[in-house]
Amino acid sequence: MAHNQHNKSRNSGGFALIIFGALLLFLAPNIHPTDPTLGTIALIGGIMIGSIGFYIRFVRNRERKV
Repeated sequence: MAHNQHNKSRNSGGFALIIFGALLLFLAPNIHPTDPTLGTIALIGGIMIGSIGFYIRFVRNRERKV
């Protein structure tokens, strides 16, 4: 097959992690307004989860061009 690369499944879950991280970033201030510690943890967790998803989706599969 000439187009073997087009037939491979690329569903690695990276896009879902990006969406979940973005949702945490948007919802972090509203999780517990009386306890800012949980909001801060959710904010940092959203950034970390989104960055892991970005790495999986865009950086890991990129081939190095030397």
